[in-house]
Amino acid sequence: MHITLNNILCSSLDDVKRAASAEVSAFVAEYLNPSDYVIAHTSGSTGDPKEIQLSKADMRASARLTNEFFGLNANSLFYLNLSPRYIAGKMMIVRAIELGASIIEEEPSNTPLANYDGLRRISLAAFVPSQIQYLLNNPEKLALIDSMIIGGGKLAPRLEHWLAEFGANAYMTYGMTETCSHVALAPASKLPMPFKALGDVSFETDRRGCLVINAPHLTAQQFVTNDVAELVDSKNFYWRGRFDNVINTGGIKVFPEEIEQKLAPLFPSIRFFITSQPSEKWGEELVLALEYSSLPPDTVKRGDVQPALIEKMKTILPPHSIPRKYAATNHFQETKTQKIIRKI
Repeated sequence: MHITLNNILCSSLDDVKRAASAEVSAFVAEYLNPSDYVIAHTSGSTGDPKEIQLSKADMRASARLTNEFFGLNANSLFYLNLSPRYIAGKMMIVRAIELGASIIEEEPSNTPLANYDGLRRISLAAFVPSQIQYLLNNPEKLALIDSMIIGGGKLAPRLEHWLAEFGANAYMTYGMTETCSHVALAPASKLPMPFKALGDVSFETDRRGCLVINAPHLTAQQFVTNDVAELVDSKNFYWRGRFDNVINTGGIKVFPEEIEQKLAPLFPSIRFFITSQPSEKWGEELVLALEYSSLPPDTVKRGDVQPALIEKMKTILPPHSIPRKYAATNHFQETKTQKIIRKI
């Protein structure tokens, strides 16, 4: 092994322990031990996180796809601001190890690159949506990054617009822990664009309309998801939402995630999501879930969405997609990876 961690050339685990944090050192030790797999945990976005075994051969194969896509090599510099307890952080380290490249780590935070000296350009960085706002507010930091990948949730339209204006080489990722990170990418500054498969990966859908991933570079080779997708062809698809979250209102199936994307411009600084409650008339009726802490005055009243807000929503949503009830809470429940748990 030859890898440069935090500007220190490492050729042994003792070197890694001196150069890197305890979390990074622990993962590198696990990755380099004789076992054929590492222990990982699913994100828990639709249930309790589960412990799984990830093949190291699969991790290497995934790393090669990403490194080839971005044209990375031994001279590249990776930036790590995500915990190696989760797949996104693990795979950034694996990509660097496989190339014998350099990696700079900073403690995970919503102020990425705040302490980076900027002496070298960053070849690839991975972020979650909550970190993008800081980078856009500090364009001198964003300008240090050649390429970036964004995962863990959807990006707000205003952030997409700003990334486009800046000209950032940024991509939204699609994948999961079981596929050793992403298997498809979509330009974040040109959305809506379909996700495009990496390498020999291809897609199909099952009888539910959910995405099936064919990944010949991975041991399992095929993964059936709960993500409803609209196929462009076998290599490209649009993500519509989680099958688990589909709401049937008046006999019409709606996807909360699609409604949220359209409503995002109305709530630039408010955390919200779309859910439902039982209705004698409609079977299910749409509910706008909001956080008390971020509500502007006169947004909601007595459990009903204000008429003025409904009129605004009518300009961007079809009638069956307009929520007319609201539920507010002090703070949304979240997973350990800061994904909102859709419960009210």
